[in-house]
Formats: sequence, structure tokens, C-alpha cells
Amino acid sequence: MRENVNLSVCGTDCSACYCYGKMCSGCNDLSGKVFHVPEGKACAIYDCTVNQKNLKSCGECGEVPCDIWKKTRDPKYSDEEFAESIRVRIQALKEN
Repeated sequence: MRENVNLSVCGTDCSACYCYGKMCSGCNDLSGKVFHVPEGKACAIYDCTVNQKNLKSCGECGEVPCDIWKKTRDPKYSDEEFAESIRVRIQALKEN
């Protein structure tokens, strides 16, 4: 298990983001209201994992990566960058 890593429910390491600790306290502290989702709404991944399935993270779900992951992508990513982000997040969830 990794120490001092602030993983969001989808496996993103929030501590690696330049906004973390400044204008953002992380996905879990913001109840899934991350920058690229519509204002006032929670990320669909967060909503599914925490509110519908009552899981600590997607790492406890056997359907990852699911269609929600594909529909809830940060628009700044290209297709290749998005695929890599999924690979990195899945690896982080396995290691945590």
C-alpha cells in the first residue's frame, strides 16, 4: 500500500496536480465536483462509486474501466492521453 497518496475515487493522484492544496482540496473533499464537470454537479464516476455503490474507490469495482469512465473524460486530453490516464489510474488503484 502506498503512503501519503491522495487518490480520488477514480485513481487520480490529486497531490500531483498544481491546483491541489491551493484552489482544490481533491475530489473526495469536493464531493466529486472537479473542474471539468458542469458547475454544481458531481463527477459521474464519483457519484456511481460513492453514492450508488458505496465503494471507497473504483478499485473495489469489477467493472473498471466502465462506460462512465469513458464518458467522464477531461476535455483537455487527446485520445492517446486519455487512454494513458486510464492506464495510470487503474495501476494506481491496484497499488493502493
